[in-house]
Amino acid sequence: MSEKKGMSEELEDTISQFRKESRSQSVKEPGFIKETSNLINEASDYLEGKSSNQIYETHPRQITLESTSSSGSKSKRNEEQKKNLQFSETSTRTETSQSLSSLTGRIAEYQALVNFLSRETVGEVSPQVSEENQKHLGLETTCKDNFTVNLEAKGLQEFPKDILKIKYVKYLYLDKNQIKTFQGADSGDLLGLEILSLQENGLSSLPSEIQLLHNLRILNVSHNHISHIPKEISQLGNIAQLFFYNNYIENFPSDLECLGNLEILSLGKNKLRHIPDTLPSLKYLRVLNLQYNQLTIFPKALCFLPKLISLDLTGNLISSLPKEIRELKNLETLLLDHNKLTFLAVEIFQLLKIKELQLADNKLEVISHKIENFRELRILILDKNLLKNIPEKICCCAMLECLTLSDNKLTELPKNIHKLNNLRKLHVNRNNMVKITDSISHLNNICSLEFSGNIIAGVPIEIKNCQKIIKIELNYNKIMYFPLGLCALDSLYYLSVNGNYISEIPADISFSKQLLHLELSENKLLIFSEHFCSLINLKYLDLGKNQIKKIPASISNMISLHVLILCCNKFETFPRELCTLENLRVLDLSENQLQKISSDICNLKGIQKLNFSSNQFIHFPIELCQLQSLEQLNISQIKGRKLTRLPGELSNMTQLKELDISNNAIREIPRNIGELRNLVSLHAYNNQISYIPPSLLSLNDLQQLNLSGNNLTALPSAIYNLFSLKEINFDDNPLLRPPMEICKGKQLYTIARYLQRADERDEKILEKIFKIVANNITETNFEFLCQKLNLANSETDMPTKSTVSLSERAHQALVIWKTQSNKLSLTAAALRDQLIRALTMIGAYEIMDKITALNLFTRAIKF
Repeated sequence: MSEKKGMSEELEDTISQFRKESRSQSVKEPGFIKETSNLINEASDYLEGKSSNQIYETHPRQITLESTSSSGSKSKRNEEQKKNLQFSETSTRTETSQSLSSLTGRIAEYQALVNFLSRETVGEVSPQVSEENQKHLGLETTCKDNFTVNLEAKGLQEFPKDILKIKYVKYLYLDKNQIKTFQGADSGDLLGLEILSLQENGLSSLPSEIQLLHNLRILNVSHNHISHIPKEISQLGNIAQLFFYNNYIENFPSDLECLGNLEILSLGKNKLRHIPDTLPSLKYLRVLNLQYNQLTIFPKALCFLPKLISLDLTGNLISSLPKEIRELKNLETLLLDHNKLTFLAVEIFQLLKIKELQLADNKLEVISHKIENFRELRILILDKNLLKNIPEKICCCAMLECLTLSDNKLTELPKNIHKLNNLRKLHVNRNNMVKITDSISHLNNICSLEFSGNIIAGVPIEIKNCQKIIKIELNYNKIMYFPLGLCALDSLYYLSVNGNYISEIPADISFSKQLLHLELSENKLLIFSEHFCSLINLKYLDLGKNQIKKIPASISNMISLHVLILCCNKFETFPRELCTLENLRVLDLSENQLQKISSDICNLKGIQKLNFSSNQFIHFPIELCQLQSLEQLNISQIKGRKLTRLPGELSNMTQLKELDISNNAIREIPRNIGELRNLVSLHAYNNQISYIPPSLLSLNDLQQLNLSGNNLTALPSAIYNLFSLKEINFDDNPLLRPPMEICKGKQLYTIARYLQRADERDEKILEKIFKIVANNITETNFEFLCQKLNLANSETDMPTKSTVSLSERAHQALVIWKTQSNKLSLTAAALRDQLIRALTMIGAYEIMDKITALNLFTRAIKF
């Protein structure tokens, strides 16, 4: 189902995706901006119907450290800073569709803030160093500008002082190395540094030499093990941005109050419990990230940061807000998700510049009608609270674009919600909504609408007026008739109506030719409607868990279909009509009543994933072995008829990467399974397999092997050849070699080491048994033994028989027998068992008693 997930992600609303991730990551990881841009582009491209592998045009642009503010004026200090910090980076841009023009305009506005958060730490740039010097340093670097060096993940353990000798460096990126100190670096060389990034270096503390970097403006030491910030940090008088995200800091650094030019401070994901009262001395601080710490109260000191525009307190333990919060006059973004808030102090509604307010996963029961004061509010997140209603005054928030109210106790929306003319995203999943108000038709700019998990019986026909809608989810409601109004939405690309009571598909759906993704699983459909076949652009169709028995021939018109889910229906014969879908990549026919597969399936030239689990196959459908493009095959039969064998032709599927044959009655794995060179995952649990073929041990790419619940008594010693294995499971087997307690840890090294030592032990025991036999066998029994072991007389008769003792001849004969048997890859333990059986057959009971005594002795010794 990975395609389903992937396409859903592409269609996630761009505002939510962009804002949620940028506010949590831009402060802690400057490189995130490139990723964010890609997410925006992906979403826009999907909405335009662009190919996912389209190559975008890239071009340079100038980025400056310019603070975002609602006021038009800027201080002289900021203008000088803007001049000094200008530099270029590469950015990816794509055109967005006309229907999203206003939405992306809003994104552009928020991009300005993200640019401010990331500044010059964005992108990967590297120094302009001559080839001769690159060779001297042993580093491969490329040029982007004259002042930037990127030595990310170069395995460095010392500060690269030689680089600073070669050129004048301003921007130095040393992420993902093991640098612990600046020792050896010339203080004069360090003076020019303006940006220094030391993310993921395993730092436990900041090097004391940090105080030498007097011109440093941006310092990023996120994702380390820093537990405290040294007082030397106060010497960095020019620092504007500090990133300490994801460390182990318990106490707020008191010396930070000296950093009068600090604008961005990220201390998210640490262990802070207290914020000092001296914090307001950071009078230019604009962005503060304190998410995922251990704060139990909203620190009053935060309320007196006059320039603060963004405050992130997500994931703390805050239960109330102080009345002093009203002093944050310039605050635009306030993030308080995942806290313990039971009510909102009325003073919060005096923050007249607020544009984004996130309060998800708290314990709020009421939202004050004073929310009408938020005339600039764009994003309001109230998911996972205890709200029973939303005040009518919310409709005064005329700029609101994103409103999410999922997982509350709402029974209806405000009657005048239609006045929110700028609303683009409305999510009200998992509430107690009985209907969707007719006035929703006035939301002319709505793009994403979700009402899943309610008790809605129908959708008003007036929804057809919402011509900008691109995504609708109405899963798990009480809808009995397919909503006709949806068929008139020309921009609708994604529609999900799973878990309802729809039994018929209207002809009007034929007009929705722009649809790319359609889900109607868990409904009451009796037929595969001919009207679906008019959706020539549809890529994903899920009709699982219905009562469909056959497929119309006109399905061949669905030329764009890549994913088709038909699981849990009533198919008794394989629908040959599917074989006309030349572009089909994924087909799921699990949990039906299929007994065989048509040979026409070979026409699915591009098929990559097949699920035929829980059907009624009498034999393994050998027709599948023709599919040379197949990468994943699931034929597990937990609910179906059990297969008893696999064909040798299975090896023809040379592209196969994942194979699931679990929950059958298969007795052996094909001996040529080693020809599946690309196999990465093999699930064969709950069968009757008693032997692992040697060829399986040649699967060098195998990473997952599950053979639990079989009849294995021994594992092959050469299992160590599966060096790529990451997950192994041999539970619930009658294993003796190695015993189950060795396998419970599911560690290949432990198992392989045991088997290696067991082999050495078995060799020694076998040699002792040879000596017992040689020293105690009679001439008559020796002749009989040679016959049982298929040793020819010529191999045991010697010219010097009269002079060679019986003991020597017997020992030499056993050595010859062992040598011959080794050609058959028999282990020492197997040879021992075979020899004991032969001795029993010839009646050598005295020798058997001695061997039994030896076995008892060796078992008593702890291995």
